Amino acid sequence: MDKGTVIRTSILLLALINQVLVIFGKSPLPIDSELLEQLISTIFIIISALITWFKNNYITKRGIAQREILREKGLTNVKERKSDGKTDLNH
Repeated sequence: MDKGTVIRTSILLLALINQVLVIFGKSPLPIDSELLEQLISTIFIIISALITWFKNNYITKRGIAQREILREKGLTNVKERKSDGKTDLNH
């Protein structure tokens, strides 16, 4: 997986854990107002879910194969770099 996929997936997992804590009455944020806490948590989960949903993550075998085809045809934003005289893709 590339770095962007790992970051987006980590943010989504953090948001889901935060939401579960709020549901069970645990306060992950040091705020006394329960309504404010639920609002912030809900906004956090919505934004995280939307970012991870709409971003092409290439997690499945099919997605990884698609990414490789895109790279071979030069259709990605990944920049190439030289290392040890070989051209290799910067992840």
